[in-house]
Amino acid sequence: MQGGDWYAVVDGLRDGLNQLGLVEGKQFLLDIRDTRGDLKTVEAAAKNLEQQKVKLIYTASTSVSVAAKRATQSIPMVFVAGTDPVTVKLVESIAAPGGRLTGVHLRSTELTGKRLELLREIVPDVRRVLTFYNPQNPSAIASAKEGRDAAARLGLQFIERHVASVEELQTAVHAFKTDEADAYIAVSDAMIDSQIQSIIAMAKARKLPTMLYEPAAVVKGGLATYGADFKEAGRLSAKHVRQVLAGASPADLPVEGVDKLLLVINLKTAKQIGLAIPESILLRADKLIE
Repeated sequence: MQGGDWYAVVDGLRDGLNQLGLVEGKQFLLDIRDTRGDLKTVEAAAKNLEQQKVKLIYTASTSVSVAAKRATQSIPMVFVAGTDPVTVKLVESIAAPGGRLTGVHLRSTELTGKRLELLREIVPDVRRVLTFYNPQNPSAIASAKEGRDAAARLGLQFIERHVASVEELQTAVHAFKTDEADAYIAVSDAMIDSQIQSIIAMAKARKLPTMLYEPAAVVKGGLATYGADFKEAGRLSAKHVRQVLAGASPADLPVEGVDKLLLVINLKTAKQIGLAIPESILLRADKLIE
């Protein structure tokens, strides 16, 4: 996994397995490998786990899932992915995965445009929106395109900063100047997610509104999010894990989707950056953090 907010997926997995009657330490063991945004580390870890002949590999995030699949040959995998798993070739189809992978798809990448629309509603005078992402990440590429297209429709400038590693990201975050953008929006990149606290801290210091895509990131101080509940995605994936551990083939287990989307607003953060949230947004929010 990539760390950061993706730990919520693991928390959900634990809850789901417990609800299914599986006790950690007895019926299953979780060997968590936090790769901290490094996909080469993901590949090495996946190869190592396959050599150890573990029962299955569980992956949280699209980029980690793609890298783990690429690095292995035969081990079953259960994923939680924020990008359409057919598009990134994790499975052949949602109904019939057809290979050694199955799991849960939470809508994230395809909501980038909608998040940009919501961001403009929250901050009506926004003109320039910043994002960081790795240009080698297929999910990030797709998400950035969604953002770029939406920005063109909305008359916004979409400022893309490419970073290929955690070190490059940290350098870019520290170098950012207040007058370079009016707001920050996250695109689907698990490496960036692993460092989201740094981005939130920078944005707060520069009074920059942030639109993210995981509720836990807003609890940590982000301004707003619109997307699926990562913990719920992990809980749903427990069913796939149990079935694979019992001998089922991932090829026969349809990919499940997380349908419910949450709009979460952090009012404390809004106050800290001097932003008044429109009443229309407050009425539509599923959760307000005060």
